[in-house]
Amino acid sequence: MHAVHLLATQARPEAWIAGGLIIAVILAFALLFLGALISILGSPLSGGMKLVWVIFAFCAPFLGSLLWFIVGKGNAYRQVRA
Repeated sequence: MHAVHLLATQARPEAWIAGGLIIAVILAFALLFLGALISILGSPLSGGMKLVWVIFAFCAPFLGSLLWFIVGKGNAYRQVRA
């Protein structure tokens, strides 16, 4: 009985690595989302366009945040310079 309990309580290195990777991915996702929200709100877009981007970021958190940095941010600053 003692040996079974000992084996059950020992952590396998693979489990720690997998857990660490999952936490790293969740943290990266959260930072991408928060960074996108801060960037959207600080952009020179009008209030209505900011609202559209924020709603898109909340409805599709990963895709919305990623598209903001790929497409939206550049377009927002190009429109101001034009």
